Amino acid sequence: MFNRVLPVLRARSLPLVAFGALLLAPCTAPLASDFPKQPIEMTVLFGGSSATIAQVLADGLSKQLKVPVAAVSRTGGGGAAGYSFVKATPPNGYNVVWNSNSINTVFHGGNMPFDYRAFDPVAQVGMEVPALAVRSDSGWKTLADVAAAGKKQKLKVGISGRGSFTHLASAALFKKMGIEVVYVPYGTGSAPVELLGGRVDAALQWPSQFTAMADKIHIVAVTSHTRVPLVPNVPTAKEQGFDVNVVMWRGVAVPAGTPKDVVARLQGAVQAVVTSAEFKSQSAKLGFEPEFLAASEFGKLIARDDAEIAGLMTELGLKK
Repeated sequence: MFNRVLPVLRARSLPLVAFGALLLAPCTAPLASDFPKQPIEMTVLFGGSSATIAQVLADGLSKQLKVPVAAVSRTGGGGAAGYSFVKATPPNGYNVVWNSNSINTVFHGGNMPFDYRAFDPVAQVGMEVPALAVRSDSGWKTLADVAAAGKKQKLKVGISGRGSFTHLASAALFKKMGIEVVYVPYGTGSAPVELLGGRVDAALQWPSQFTAMADKIHIVAVTSHTRVPLVPNVPTAKEQGFDVNVVMWRGVAVPAGTPKDVVARLQGAVQAVVTSAEFKSQSAKLGFEPEFLAASEFGKLIARDDAEIAGLMTELGLKK
């Protein structure tokens, strides 16, 4: 067989090595027209509302891509466990990560040896806005009230964890307010319970974690420049004279080196889901704000955020 093939190759002046490369090419660089041919896994780094909206996105992507897209929980290390897993997978589009600002916080916190450049952005899906809450019986109605109390004594503030996004958002807010506080780190979702129990004076978490406790907890402000639809009556910090704009973006990324046409196929599917009426409806219930950005613009956002987080973590003494 070899002897019959070789003369043909010589006649066409095509080296045997080049012929072999052509045979291998479809395996190493799948075309978008062939993608996807098998189920896709989307690694989810955290629980709570992040995991819930990830499942809604995965369901929508399954319909768009015509293959199962499974949202798989891989938590730990502030996101490091999930990022490390996806980075180690082949760059073929079949393993994606539900990423967020955590890619930057976990790197600058020294919990991961690689940064955002280990991944290629696919698309931003939306954002979540932190909210500062106090107990209703505290009597504090505004940020000015909290600031006045904080100048008399150091307040204890519940956050998800030291170096977490809620920690950084709190730091940015309290810096603008001109007060120093004591941070009390808890597991994700625990700070509101600790606030109710009187073990902290305030907590900064996602609005959806506070709405079920509306009779006992008062949300003082949100940290974005615009109000949050889930809690439309809660003013922004900027409206109250403290100009901060700190939001948690969320999106989809793949290992660096994934073929561009595969990224484009995934980006198109994400856009179709994010702009659908069904996704918007589900997001509104969860306090999540859909906001699509294509891969190129999403990549610029991640890079800008990386620089800002590095600076803030340096100020806080958290950068490793």
